[in-house]
Amino acid sequence: MNRQSFSIAVVTTVLLVAIAAPHPIADAQEWDVTPVQPSFTQGEAQSGIIKLYQWKGNNPRTANIGTIKSADGAEWTVPAKTHFQSATKAADLYNEANGVEPAGIADIDLDAIPVIDAGGNEIFTAYLFGDNYFEFSVNGELLAVDAVPMTPFNSSVIRFKAQRPFTVAIMGVDWEERLGLGFEKFKGAPFHQGDAGLVAVVKNAAGETVSVTDANWKAQTFYIAPLKTKECLEVNGDIRDSSKCSTEDTADGTAFFAAHWPIPEDWASADFDDSDWPNAVTYTNDFVGVDNKPAYTNFTDLFDDPQSDAKFIWSSSLVHDNLVLMRTTVGKQQK
Repeated sequence: MNRQSFSIAVVTTVLLVAIAAPHPIADAQEWDVTPVQPSFTQGEAQSGIIKLYQWKGNNPRTANIGTIKSADGAEWTVPAKTHFQSATKAADLYNEANGVEPAGIADIDLDAIPVIDAGGNEIFTAYLFGDNYFEFSVNGELLAVDAVPMTPFNSSVIRFKAQRPFTVAIMGVDWEERLGLGFEKFKGAPFHQGDAGLVAVVKNAAGETVSVTDANWKAQTFYIAPLKTKECLEVNGDIRDSSKCSTEDTADGTAFFAAHWPIPEDWASADFDDSDWPNAVTYTNDFVGVDNKPAYTNFTDLFDDPQSDAKFIWSSSLVHDNLVLMRTTVGKQQK
């Protein structure tokens, strides 16, 4: 994020105003200046509950959002403020909910997928598998969002026109069922700590890979839960480290905490300064656990191409970090 030098008096005044005044949802999650320390909430969100999506097939899940207030008066949407209800849904690569279940990439008719204009004349195709949800932007323009917020596990394809270099920005959300706590239900356990991960490949019109998710991406977390104690979370500048926080499930997590940071309004734009953000952390397929998910395994020749193997990426914690912003810039075409 770009930083400007302020006098101590101005900084103090701004902070006092920000702390004293309650903020609506948009303000709390889109301030221009990210505070070093997070806002903490405790317990489960009980207000503003909205059902976004319900899957009644195998492993039925309901994807809700809700709102919760922190001690400083800010109000947060959990697990994330999304554009699921209004944005274009990404086309299905594999989606059991829509009956799209191809055996492999050869069964996908790319010509039938509309091309979204992101400015430019070169056509690109992005393939994504996210656990659980993503929103995909190019140069600050939101092109498409995941068609399924939580389950069933699906994968997506997005075709767009752009001019290199361009910046890809992806918001990733690890969905939760105990809103504001980061817990989900798993095999009857109501307080299970789920994990996350996202993998993506971008190809040009000739089918050449121009970008894959790897450790060169930037990734910053903006919502961390569940936290058994606030003290387990260590914050040092732009490093938000939950490695000392418990990852064990619990019989009752209703008193656990969550940490929130406001999202910079221009975080997806090409000129946003992400130089202070941590690099993305990569995870193996086994660690993420995709061996039983055909939305991924039917396309290993795409995602696990030996010549350009895309890695699962996230921030430093697949378990605690539930809202992660990821960015990279696809460079100029080589001549």
